[in-house]
Amino acid sequence: SFRCVPQVHGAVRNAFDHVFSTLLIEANSSTDNPLVFSETNEILSGGNFHGQIVATVLDYLAIAVSEIASISERRVEKLVNPHMSGLPAFLSQSSGLNSGYMIPHVVSAALVNENKVLSSPASVDSIPTSAEKEDHVSMGMTSALKLVKIVKNVSYVLAIELMAAVEGVEFHLPLKGGIGIRAAESWLRSYVSPMKNQDRSLSTEIEQISQKLLDGELVASLET
Repeated sequence: SFRCVPQVHGAVRNAFDHVFSTLLIEANSSTDNPLVFSETNEILSGGNFHGQIVATVLDYLAIAVSEIASISERRVEKLVNPHMSGLPAFLSQSSGLNSGYMIPHVVSAALVNENKVLSSPASVDSIPTSAEKEDHVSMGMTSALKLVKIVKNVSYVLAIELMAAVEGVEFHLPLKGGIGIRAAESWLRSYVSPMKNQDRSLSTEIEQISQKLLDGELVASLET
């Protein structure tokens, strides 16, 4: 989950590029039925309205994006596990009295589990409609709706990882990370205060950071 980040994230990027290219082609294609060719006075009935290609690639992207959360959750587990990180259990100096990042990790695991269920492709199903005239249906809307939910879940998991990672890094003070690490830490700390040794609900902060990640704010901050 650490050494193979480029391979996993790279696979997701490749999937996204393929899906984006496919959607661009479809968005610029004619999906009318019938097709009317005024130059030749032809009216041809066809099946360009069928959404199979869109449904299929959206299911593909759902599977790919889910892996971002899957590998992220594994890193969170390493952070909260003192046998792996060498840090205090659950990133709390008083882990016997406080849960620290135990519950956020549980949230990550639950979201990854939900994504695994949602990654089941909708496009392999078909229920005939229109009095059997449309006897094979793509079910692409279900693919799209599932993908939206998966992306949001992924943003939550990444927010939790970022928060836990910064909490963990600060146990190494006065040692500091590289310029990129320090920039990311500074960005996060402008929104999320350290947990220290007192539990509190992190739900509001997780929600806030996840939305800012979706908005691209962290990336923009690191690029400046």
